[in-house]
Order: sequence, then structure tokens, then C-alpha cells
Amino acid sequence: MAITQAEVEHMARLARLDLSEQEKALFCEQLSHILSYMDQLRQVPTDGVPHTSTVIEQSNAFRDDIPTPSLPVQAVIANAPEAVDGFFVVPKILENP
Repeated sequence: MAITQAEVEHMARLARLDLSEQEKALFCEQLSHILSYMDQLRQVPTDGVPHTSTVIEQSNAFRDDIPTPSLPVQAVIANAPEAVDGFFVVPKILENP
């Protein structure tokens, strides 16, 4: 399957990329090779091969949640440049809707 220059230009526009003519030609060739390889992979018989989500056996290594004492609120707030009612005051970065 060959990728056309128009398709490369469309993808570049979606990605907000400004490609030179040389880059467009190069990407046409490279993407066509990638799709050709994908077509080859699609033809590989996979009947009887179990579906997997990873190639190696994995298991979650969770640990138990153990509550531990933390710093008192007053000690933390004492180090803040500015605080009100036990909360940090930070510069506003969003406008009200």
C-alpha cells in the first residue's frame, strides 16, 4: 500500500508540522514501507496462538497500605510563604468561567 503526498500533507496539517518537499517525499516512502510491512504481518497465520496483552508474564506487585504518622498541619503551613485557614495560597492561573 502506497501513501500519497496528499495523505502525508494531511497528516502533517493535523500534526501542525511544516514539512519541506524533501521531507514529504521521504515520509511517503517511509510510511509506505511501514504499511507494506504491516500487510506482511497481517498475512502471518496466528490461528491457535493465544491472545496476550504482554510478551512476558506480569503480575501486580501491590503492597498493603499502611497508614503512618505525618507532619502536623501547622508545621507544614509554617513553611509556606502564604496560607489561609490551613490551605496554601498559590498564584491564580485560571480565569473564572
